[in-house]
Amino acid sequence: MKSAVPAAQLEKYSSASTLSDMEIFIFPELLYALTLANILSPRIWSWRDDPWFAGLAKLNPYRRILRLKQFVIDHYQFNLDLDTWGLTTKERELRRFRPFMDEATIARSNALFGYEGDRYYFDLDIRRHFGLEKYDSDIIPYWKTETVEAMDAFRYRDGYSIGAGECVSLSTLYAAAMFIVCGIPLDDIFLMATPLHSQNFILAGDGVLTNNRRLVTKAMWFNGTELTQKAQRALRHEQVTIVAHHTGWIHVVYPEATIDPAAYRRFGAALRAFLTTDLTMPVMTAFLRQYPERQRCFQFRHALHGQDHFIPAETVYSYERGSALKVGTGPLGKLLDEIDEDEFFTAPIEERVILNDLEEFFRKTPVDMSDSAQVERLMEQLPCRHFRGFDSVRELIAFARLEPRLPDCETAKTFAGARPLPLRPDMAREEIRDRLESLRAENPVADLAFYAYRDLSRTDWAPFFKAALERSPVSIAGAQPLGNREVEAQLRGWPEESIYDGARAAQPDEVWNYRRGDGFEKALCLANILRARHPESAVELIAEGPDIQLKVGDHTSHWRSAKNLRGEYRTE
Repeated sequence: MKSAVPAAQLEKYSSASTLSDMEIFIFPELLYALTLANILSPRIWSWRDDPWFAGLAKLNPYRRILRLKQFVIDHYQFNLDLDTWGLTTKERELRRFRPFMDEATIARSNALFGYEGDRYYFDLDIRRHFGLEKYDSDIIPYWKTETVEAMDAFRYRDGYSIGAGECVSLSTLYAAAMFIVCGIPLDDIFLMATPLHSQNFILAGDGVLTNNRRLVTKAMWFNGTELTQKAQRALRHEQVTIVAHHTGWIHVVYPEATIDPAAYRRFGAALRAFLTTDLTMPVMTAFLRQYPERQRCFQFRHALHGQDHFIPAETVYSYERGSALKVGTGPLGKLLDEIDEDEFFTAPIEERVILNDLEEFFRKTPVDMSDSAQVERLMEQLPCRHFRGFDSVRELIAFARLEPRLPDCETAKTFAGARPLPLRPDMAREEIRDRLESLRAENPVADLAFYAYRDLSRTDWAPFFKAALERSPVSIAGAQPLGNREVEAQLRGWPEESIYDGARAAQPDEVWNYRRGDGFEKALCLANILRARHPESAVELIAEGPDIQLKVGDHTSHWRSAKNLRGEYRTE
């Protein structure tokens, strides 16, 4: 079957159905195409009718976002099972993408091809952390992302009671829900991808950063807790490879970008402001929480029975772990009152700075850590010789002022004319669909959105079938013990229930993983398995409304479908 999609674009358009980490890195348009597919989905629009969101319109944007966060936490788990979508090989993937990017660039930027991050990630042993160490040969997993429908369908899998998804799935889900449920304009939503993570930055208040299921505010970014340190990993230690927005995208590798330069500069300025703070007493105490080895330079003063007593900072921080009170977030005296008296000294501890005195200094003069003169004045208040060492000062400056590694837009990029998407939160879903439909000829991301949305009534079938027959290893491996007729019988025994509504269709591995599918989808799943067993055999699938006929070599089967699709596909 000849495709209406140009041959040069077929790899990209077929990738909209599989959306692997590698495919999104090579084709950055896909990141926002998936976001739009989720915006088109009736699933997220139905959230607006959930009682949890009653009265949402009365709340300010930040409160709406908090309500959404809890809904996401309650309904989705974070999934990083790299075997979920099966295995491929490095050589196969490199062969696919050689026309678009050289191997050395891929290896520097993708964890499955050798990337391990900077020195921080070597210390963390990032490959073991993500379960990548077992893929030390040519065999690697498909690291795929999911639509909201595929995320919801995880509840059909063993070990899951609710939906699930990996970081890209969660970031695109959040971006769509911010727009649909919280009413955040697309102009204020930016998606960021690094080699090992994907998250969003929302321009609401001082800014909100999504991180898997959770959110990080500016105040949280500087609280020094373990949870926040994990949320900081990507921006502190990785190059941002892609920033996607409704006006377009920018990629660290490609010399051209499509994002609106003014929007990108606005994003960069807001993100830098989010990642920068003056040094105040709460920030200083949060720094000591994150760097406990520096606590030995400090002590607290506290009045007991009318007399000043003194206590090592590390003792106080050890007590806060079992208390609702935290150093720097409330009256210090209340926390110190919880500590046993025998932990205190009656005289100041030598060579330790009294933090109570430092608090007065900060109250008068918060310190801009980008100003060397102000940093020097701060150091005069910190006579501890250990703390005045280079490492401590460097850590303190880095804690209060992070410069994110964003793709350079000032000197290294050619901007190819942004194409903003004229979508508003007050529009109905059908109105958004029709508007995107009208833009497909002029906006590639709008066109790709319908392919990521899997709408076979509005898209050419060739890319969808190409993805199904080339990149669905789970169903092939799962069916290995079964004969051809046994595979067909097993598929027929599963519920006649698609995870997608209407004319939208699941890929074979979604059918196999979730043990359900419409007749059209089951026929395609069978076609994938039989084609892998008999690669010389042609595949022919004819859909005539409720009747589906599949022929692979000499194996013919008939299926019933509720998707009302009409068309045919034949391998050449």
